[in-house]
Amino acid sequence: MIDIKTMTILIVDDMKSMRLTLRKMLRNLEIGKDLLFADNGKSGLSTLKNSSCDLVIVDWSMPEMNGSQMLANLRRDPTIRDIPVVMVTAENERDIVADVAEYEVDGYLLKPLTLAALDTKIKSVIEAANHPEKAKLHLLEARACEEAGNIEGAIDETRKALALKPKASRILRKLGLLYLETKKTEIGEKCLQKAVAVNCQDTISRSHLAKLYINKRAFKRAAQLYMEILSFSTRYFDSAVRLSESLLINGFRNEGRMLFSRIMSKSRSNRVLQEKIINICLENQEYEFVAEIVTEAIKENPSNMDLMYKAGTIYLETGDQEKALECFVTVDNNRRGDIKTKLQIAKIHFNNRRILQADDYLNRILRIDPSNKEALKMRRQI
Repeated sequence: MIDIKTMTILIVDDMKSMRLTLRKMLRNLEIGKDLLFADNGKSGLSTLKNSSCDLVIVDWSMPEMNGSQMLANLRRDPTIRDIPVVMVTAENERDIVADVAEYEVDGYLLKPLTLAALDTKIKSVIEAANHPEKAKLHLLEARACEEAGNIEGAIDETRKALALKPKASRILRKLGLLYLETKKTEIGEKCLQKAVAVNCQDTISRSHLAKLYINKRAFKRAAQLYMEILSFSTRYFDSAVRLSESLLINGFRNEGRMLFSRIMSKSRSNRVLQEKIINICLENQEYEFVAEIVTEAIKENPSNMDLMYKAGTIYLETGDQEKALECFVTVDNNRRGDIKTKLQIAKIHFNNRRILQADDYLNRILRIDPSNKEALKMRRQI
């Protein structure tokens, strides 16, 4: 049993002022005797492994290792996975809801904290830890069975938990995954579908369903699930990109484009991801679609000359040489010594019988590299 007055609490927050505020609030509430502190998730995990703690209060947003990453590691470690955790955040975002669902956060608080909210939340979390519901006890027994290799026993205990909480999406999901492990795919699929039905924001069950459909090559159904997932969370970009690429490769081009568009709209600040999507679409000859998304990307980041050059090559593929020329000229104005770009400009002028302009750019190339084979070959054709 955890004694709320004498328990040890670990506070994990990158802001010293917040750590001090929480210490003062806990002292005023007479909650906890020993208080430990860490400034990020990594040091928080180290503290947990070297000290006995009864409760963790962790900030969601931190450098090096954030709250959700710390929680994921904590729940995977058998020696500390059952410690109650209260997540604190200044943001009311859907991704936090997903973290709460996936990593079993025991309590969740929004900043700015109040004494009343902190008091109520901690007391309810400790009460639940000291007197767990019967459903929780069945789930703990199910976990023990699963880890011992007794999957049928785990299913039996999970079904008992579900009988007590029939609309708990987390229990339905767990039951579905256990059935999938025993190759009872149809029953597992139905459990996951029901988990989604009872909790419209359950992105985790949707992702498991999508994997199941991908294995069945039911790509359209998987794509629809990912469209829904991306409405709730930004944590599934990588798997969504992989699915979109599979859709293009397997002939479901419209679905692939739609999913890529959804990813792009949700990841505007992620330049690395956007360029990855552009490259995948280029590899799959989706030139017109790429032209659209590159145009939007350039509007948001006009100084990215790599992207501007790529836009030029895309416009060439779609046959719009004048737009391609605009892009290449912009790159050339910012990269004076870039022979590759000058060659593209010279080729466009040459193909459109603008000989003087083509010759001008060939001269610029040959001043930089007098032995450039492509430039010399084009010069001989003029």
